[in-house]
Amino acid sequence: MTILKDSSRDGTSASRVAMRFVLLIGVLSFFADLTHEGSRSILGPFLASMQASAFVVGVVTGFGELAGYGLRYFSGRFADATGRFWPTAITGYLVQMTAVPALSLTHTWHSAAFFIILERIGRAIRNPPRDVMLSHAAKHIGGYGWTFGIHEACDQFGAMFGPLLMAAVLSYHGSYQLAFTVLLVPAVLNLIFVLIARLLYPRPQDLDENQASGTGQTRFPGKFWVYLSGACLVAVGFTDYPLLAYHFTHAGTASTQWIAVFYSVAMAVSGTSSLLFGRLFDRYGFRVLIVLTLLASLFAPLAFLGNFWLALAGVAIWGMGMGVHESIIPAAVTPMVPGQHRAAAFGLFTAGYGIFWFIGSAAIGFIYDHSVAWTITFCMVSQLLAVPIFVWVGRHQAPLQNRT
Repeated sequence: MTILKDSSRDGTSASRVAMRFVLLIGVLSFFADLTHEGSRSILGPFLASMQASAFVVGVVTGFGELAGYGLRYFSGRFADATGRFWPTAITGYLVQMTAVPALSLTHTWHSAAFFIILERIGRAIRNPPRDVMLSHAAKHIGGYGWTFGIHEACDQFGAMFGPLLMAAVLSYHGSYQLAFTVLLVPAVLNLIFVLIARLLYPRPQDLDENQASGTGQTRFPGKFWVYLSGACLVAVGFTDYPLLAYHFTHAGTASTQWIAVFYSVAMAVSGTSSLLFGRLFDRYGFRVLIVLTLLASLFAPLAFLGNFWLALAGVAIWGMGMGVHESIIPAAVTPMVPGQHRAAAFGLFTAGYGIFWFIGSAAIGFIYDHSVAWTITFCMVSQLLAVPIFVWVGRHQAPLQNRT
């Protein structure tokens, strides 16, 4: 008998059941991010060790990100149409957690590229149905921002420890193959917790008594598309960390070891921010997103122009921006769309966000080759243009406390 069914018999409150589910998903996501962010922290030098050019590294990782976001729309539509949220999510986790350790078996950048892209595809498959299942728990534990904030905090703390683990392995042995092999351990732990969650919570939608009360509409409201346009502007101006790392090396801002530590700091700030600001978002709505978007735009001048400590502050702000948008995006989208179309909405939204992130990253890289000052201007202006859009959406959005 599952926990969901037992709760009515043994008196366990719905809020405790919902919180256990969110924390269980958080634990499996911790191991998932430890695995794939650990691998991503060393992909650049790993590919370079197999004589891949900088262009190849950019194309492989960039195409992986494009596939990892773009395919979420189709994953979400499939989960909505079939109602097979767990099977879809489990398939994605299996693909992703298998692809990372498989990198230890590669000896050419061509074969490594296949598994790098496959890992992103697995992530694309599992994210929309997982986010829908999490959204069903929000009613009982304080709101969508808090729910996704808790999850994102677990997620990003895994992303913090992954690179540190890879740095320790490489400093001890110096073998990329061993490093990817070590990641088999958290990958297996992730899959174990996925199966435990599936057994204990076969129908997370039962946590949400109102989940089937949608209107049946298939079109998303106008404010959804307006919000998506603002999020895409933020994505365009939010550079990838590899470019920041490249700048720190090029400018002599920090050593290679400190660049890895910078990334871990960013992930720690990201996890903490998602937890704190997700809670505030439930209470104050889009006003929080507006203020944080203004603050996040400051990462560019600090990171690109600052000395060691200012650059570290810029990276911390960059991490805060990552955490805020990763947690608030699904929190804000959830009440905008009917319950039976959430997976498609999450998939579409993150697909658009990811595509514009890819476009922005390419543009920022091109601009950086010509001018650091124009790079900073492009990053800041792109994000600041999203502020009036968020103001409009906030004025037309019902208070989130009343929607959970």
